[in-house]
Amino acid sequence: MNEEGEIDPKSSTPKNPFFKAIDFLDLMLSRFEEFMLAIGVIGMAVMTIAAVITRFIFNDALTITDEMNMIFIIIVTFAGLSYAARNGRHIRMSAIYDAMPLRVRKILMILIASITAIFMFVLAYYSYYYIVEVYESGRILPALGIPVFYIYLWVPIGFSVTGLQYSFTVLKNIREKDVFLSTKIRDGYCDTNIEV
Repeated sequence: MNEEGEIDPKSSTPKNPFFKAIDFLDLMLSRFEEFMLAIGVIGMAVMTIAAVITRFIFNDALTITDEMNMIFIIIVTFAGLSYAARNGRHIRMSAIYDAMPLRVRKILMILIASITAIFMFVLAYYSYYYIVEVYESGRILPALGIPVFYIYLWVPIGFSVTGLQYSFTVLKNIREKDVFLSTKIRDGYCDTNIEV
């Protein structure tokens, strides 16, 4: 285990082919999330700089920069949702949880991750029907001229991938002895002192 609580991939090699497939899928989803977050953050930076420059030169920002920033914000939000779940970075209220014995914490973590996964899949389901409504409305972005529903496709994708991530966390907690906040992060606190 490293300083941030991440497990060493060599130390927890699964023997079951099902778990190997889950770990491979998890790795591919992780790379996809990181790529989308990088594209989104770089895109937002470029579009914001372009908006500032055009506002300075032409006294008005290009409409395309606002629309592109809206697209990048949605991508970063919903790719970041699953990324935060994968890295155990969601906000937790853990005062009572931390005082529990290991076995109770393990049961609670399985329960919490299961309920969260169910909520994520339910939100993905409802967001899909919202996208169908937006598609049927025929709305398009004025400057880019693309249908609005394309932008919102990231919402069910983000919820679904986050639901998968919490499902993987449930499986990780079932098969391992320790308690895990995600597939990569073991429950606990770092004892390293950070100088500010």
